[in-house]
Amino acid sequence: MIYGLGMIDLGMTLDFGQLVVDNEIAKMVRKVLGGIPVNEDTLAVDVIRKVGAGGHYLMEEHTIKHMKTTQSSSKLFDRNSRSNWQTKGSTDLSTRATEEARFILKNHKPDPLPESTSKALKEIIEQAEEKWNAKK
Repeated sequence: MIYGLGMIDLGMTLDFGQLVVDNEIAKMVRKVLGGIPVNEDTLAVDVIRKVGAGGHYLMEEHTIKHMKTTQSSSKLFDRNSRSNWQTKGSTDLSTRATEEARFILKNHKPDPLPESTSKALKEIIEQAEEKWNAKK
């Protein structure tokens, strides 16, 4: 269980930028915990035989295919060289995360809950309110 995503100031404050950062980290952790599949395809014995020891694997179709699915990717963490990072504006993680949070808040349109779920939630709230008011 991951707890406290986006919380700062001893959990008294929620920071949307921090929530975006923490979400990226949680995705990376989930990716690692999912493990790496080991099978005939991922072992790539045929590619190893073809390229050989000391060869160049990065341009092999097999490597490119599996890098896209095996390696974690993040649009938030900048893995460019320093010079490329500077060319792109030298934005720090906090700035990128806050910009992403603002983009999400402005553009995300969540799917509405199914009517049955919405109805069940309303009933739970009404029951809790009745119980709370009865205790006053």
